[in-house]
Amino acid sequence: MGLITETNEQYYAGSQKFLAATALGGQAFTTTFDTELVFGGATAWNPLDTNYALNNFKLYTAAPGVLTYTEYINAFTVVGNTITITAAVALNTSVVVQLKRLDGGNYGNRDAVGEAVEENYDSYAYTALSEIINNFIIAYVGNGKLIPSAKRTDIIFHAKRAMQEFSYDTLQSTKSQELNVPPSLSVVIPQDYVNYVKASWIDALGVKRPIYPANNLTINPGAMPLQDSVGVPTQDNFGENLEGTSITEARWASANDNIVNGNLTPQLYNDQFDSLRWEEFGMGYGQRYGMDPQYAQSNGWFTINHREGKMSFSSNLAGALIILEYISDGLAYDLDTKVPKMAEDAMYAYISHAVIASRINQPEYVVNRLKREKSAKLRNAKIRLSNIKLDQIVQVMRGKSKWIKS
Repeated sequence: MGLITETNEQYYAGSQKFLAATALGGQAFTTTFDTELVFGGATAWNPLDTNYALNNFKLYTAAPGVLTYTEYINAFTVVGNTITITAAVALNTSVVVQLKRLDGGNYGNRDAVGEAVEENYDSYAYTALSEIINNFIIAYVGNGKLIPSAKRTDIIFHAKRAMQEFSYDTLQSTKSQELNVPPSLSVVIPQDYVNYVKASWIDALGVKRPIYPANNLTINPGAMPLQDSVGVPTQDNFGENLEGTSITEARWASANDNIVNGNLTPQLYNDQFDSLRWEEFGMGYGQRYGMDPQYAQSNGWFTINHREGKMSFSSNLAGALIILEYISDGLAYDLDTKVPKMAEDAMYAYISHAVIASRINQPEYVVNRLKREKSAKLRNAKIRLSNIKLDQIVQVMRGKSKWIKS
């Protein structure tokens, strides 16, 4: 039996059609989408119900011989993936379950707007973590197998740990957010953020321009205690240090980036060194040569402000459209718990080694063998998922043939 169970209409359009087999009420229609039906509550069939918007589908009907579909807003119930229409409908009435999609469904004037269909796209490339756990128990646990017995909870724990470890440097688990930099120059770190991969601002052509970390330039201090006249931190009535605002962050937010990156106009150059008495120190326009390459860029900088849980940007990026690419641990949402099929074998190897290695009185040669097997399969998974394409390498290498004239 093939692994694809949806029809093309179910996969691409997110819809499944049924015909009423009787004129009686209480007819049941069971969907076979890979996406589970979500029903907001007992009366969520009613558009006036507050839970109506929680449904990830809409129900449409058309009378026999009629091609116009209208939303069915009479009572029906949903148990699992089975929809039961309470009232009677005419024999051979067309009943359509339309999953919500970003551009609307094919029925009812495309008003079934939502993400249910798109969440199902590209799903064949992945295996659910729950399925990984079930398959592992079937193949590895039992009499005559590698693991004679194991609690399901233990396997779930090790499977989740494997998901986290794989997400950091093996799986294609980089997420991205498109954000605008507000006047405050800070945006809140995503809820499932673990570490950043890259930050970029988007120009008028939609091209990414890299934003660089300002680790060597400035810092977001973790604490700013208020001090008395002799420099001693002061406390409130509860004995805790009084906190002020960061002067470092305020100066960085108002800094002229051209002074930092060396892109100086004659006037800006002279203004910069007025306070240094450049006549005395021999510093004048045209007398300073060279620049530090790590700062010689005009795209701007960012810092991670762990004190406030925000990412802060330099002043030249105010109002800019940015893309934040970051790593999650693969467990934040249900949709994250998907394992690429090319890494499935490595996941089994990780779990089997973790289960055996965490037990006492296990033969050391077995533990070491499983450890080597885990490392080898993890390396294979990284190679498979690296997605290196020869034509892309060739395209880049073509630039090596360009002559550079001096």
